[in-house]
Amino acid sequence: MKIAQVCPRFHPCIGGVEIHVKEISQRLSSKYDIEVLTTDPSKSLQKEERINSLVVRRFNSFAPSDAYFFSSALKKYIKENFGNYDVVHAHSYHALPAYYTACAKKDPSKTKLIFTPHYHGKGHSFVRNLLHRPYRLLGSKILKKSDAIICVSEYEKNLLLRNFRVDCSIHTIPNGINIEEFADIVKSEKSDGSRKILYVGRLEKYKGIDYVIKVMSALDSSYRIEIIGDGSYKRNLIKLVEKLNLNDRVHFHQSLGRGELIKKYAEASLLVLLSKHEAYGLVVAEALAAKTPCIVANEAALAEWVDNRNVFGVDYPVDIEKLAELIESVSGVSVENLRLRSWDDVAEGVSKVYESVLE
Repeated sequence: MKIAQVCPRFHPCIGGVEIHVKEISQRLSSKYDIEVLTTDPSKSLQKEERINSLVVRRFNSFAPSDAYFFSSALKKYIKENFGNYDVVHAHSYHALPAYYTACAKKDPSKTKLIFTPHYHGKGHSFVRNLLHRPYRLLGSKILKKSDAIICVSEYEKNLLLRNFRVDCSIHTIPNGINIEEFADIVKSEKSDGSRKILYVGRLEKYKGIDYVIKVMSALDSSYRIEIIGDGSYKRNLIKLVEKLNLNDRVHFHQSLGRGELIKKYAEASLLVLLSKHEAYGLVVAEALAAKTPCIVANEAALAEWVDNRNVFGVDYPVDIEKLAELIESVSGVSVENLRLRSWDDVAEGVSKVYESVLE
């Protein structure tokens, strides 16, 4: 079986969709002939790359503020080659590559289209939110052409069903983690008494990172923030750090190796993710696997994580004083009774969906 995974960006780019596609593709490539079709706005990555048995094809694109990912080259390639695959699996409602796949599908009896929307229901900025309503016309076409839909949370599934008519089968397969990567982690107290607050992910306004920085003024000097990621909002965050005179307490990192990232998870006293729009919350799962407690926004799919034992919720609008009190009470909480899904389980579930549509 020949399968194309179509996504806006792919490894080494960092993000939830990028990780999702990488992890399932690597596992599925042991069973199927897998190609990843993606874009490269930086125009700096290899156009074609083989990662073990996985083939990655990258096409130049224009992505203003890391959005939409316009690519005439990818659109042309998918149109000309769509019928050469048994299954085309498109990812991300919020970018155009998935729409290109829907436009390329002509004969419903041949190549099957699977769609994983990673759907948030809103745009990630004021302008993109304004454009979100007319963009739904494109999104509706992807859903109409799909033979099956895979959501990563019940929240995403219910939101999709509220906003669209869905005529095909719809499945919920949550994201996974590489459990073996976290097997040897042992949490320990810092000898210097310092406590690290960790953020991992894209640096965008909707992620609520500014609240994590502002709260430092309400916490004592033993607290530090490690911010890992890159994005269009980074410059604003750096200015905020300078304005609050927090340069010695807030540290930015990007392009960390996997081993370095896991070490950051393990060293953290807690992870904070105050995002308004998440279809799942992969970094929460990874932090918990590293035995690090989490504070998340009571918003979107993040609310599904809140159990008030390992993961604690914060309401919007965020009250800085209440957030500071919660951070102080959560730091160092022992994480226990976890039920985390592995990427092997996820890949197996996705494989069953492929087999079912081909039957």
